[in-house]
Amino acid sequence: MADSPTGEGSRRRPTGRDVARLAGVSQATVSLVFSGSAGHRVSEPTRERIHAAARELGYRPQAAGRQLRLGRSGMVLLTVPNLLSPFFGRVLTGVHEEAARHGLAVVVSSGWDAAALAEVAAAGRFDGLLVCSPDDKQLGGLPADAPTVFLDADPAAHPGRPTVELDLAAGMRAAVDHLVGLGHRRIGYLRSVHSAHTFRVRQAAFAAAAAGLEVRELAVSLNEGSREAARAARELLAGPGRPGAVVCDDDVVASGLYRAAGELGLRIPRDLSVVGMDDIPVAELLSPPLTTVNLPGERLGRAGLATLAALLDGELPSPVDPLATELVVRGSTEAA
Repeated sequence: MADSPTGEGSRRRPTGRDVARLAGVSQATVSLVFSGSAGHRVSEPTRERIHAAARELGYRPQAAGRQLRLGRSGMVLLTVPNLLSPFFGRVLTGVHEEAARHGLAVVVSSGWDAAALAEVAAAGRFDGLLVCSPDDKQLGGLPADAPTVFLDADPAAHPGRPTVELDLAAGMRAAVDHLVGLGHRRIGYLRSVHSAHTFRVRQAAFAAAAAGLEVRELAVSLNEGSREAARAARELLAGPGRPGAVVCDDDVVASGLYRAAGELGLRIPRDLSVVGMDDIPVAELLSPPLTTVNLPGERLGRAGLATLAALLDGELPSPVDPLATELVVRGSTEAA
C-alpha cells in the first residue's frame, strides 16, 4: 500500500507539495508563505488556508535551510520591564500567536538597558526586536539597521522606528470621568514612580481630567508588588481629608489598596471607590470585582509582531492607530 501523508501509520513526512495540493494552491505559493516572503503577494485568506492545510497534515517546513537562505535566525526578542507582570503576559500571548503565523520563534526577557539592547541588536542573534513599555534607560543606542518595533512607547523618542501605542490618555480620562459622574470630588491617585512614557501619559491625563477636584497623590513602586502598594495606600488613606475614591496606575497596586482598606476597616465601594488600569485576571477575582481600564495587551502584541514581520519582509509597515482602551465597570465603584 502506498504511503500517504495523511494516512494512519504513514512513514513519509508531508511535503510542501502535499500542502499545496490540499490547500488548492501552487507549491510556489506555499514556499512564499513559509519563507516569510509572501508580503502582499498572497492574500490573507490564502495564507490562512495554507496554514490550516499544514496543521492538518502535520507539515513542518525545513526551518534551518530556509533561515540559512534568508540569512535569518528565525527568532525575535521581546523585552518587557517585568516578566512577572500579568499585563506583559497578555502581550507575550499576542506576540506568540502572531509569530506562529510568520514562522518565527519568540524569546522574552527583561531588565535590558540601552547598552544591552544595542549589543544584542548588533550581535545579530535575533532577526528583530520588540521593545515593550520601555523606561528611560532603554532610550537610544540601537543600530540604525536593527529591525525594531516599540510597543506602548513614545514615537517621538524613536524617530524612524515603528511604534504601536495604546490610547492610555483616553482610558485614564474615562476612569476619572466615571468617578466624577458618580459624584466623587475628593480623589486619590496611586501613581508609579517609574520614569517611562507609559506612566507619564497616564499621569498627565489624570492631572488634566482631575483639574478642579480635590486630589491627593502618592507615588508607589510597581516592581515591589501589592505589599508596597498596601503600604503606600495606608499612607494615602490616613488622616483627615481621606479621599472617597482612588485611581491606581495598575491593577496590582489596586489589589494592595484593597488590602490596606480592609486593614483600616474601610468597605469597598461603600466607603471607598477604586479604579485600576490593565484589566489583568486578578481584577475579577478581587472582592468586589475591580472597575478598571482594559489595556488590550494581546492586540498590542499581535500588532507589534505583525509590524516587525513586515519590516523583516522589506516592507514599509503602515502606521497603526493607537489601540482603543475601555473602562470596564464592575463592583468597586458606586455613587459618593
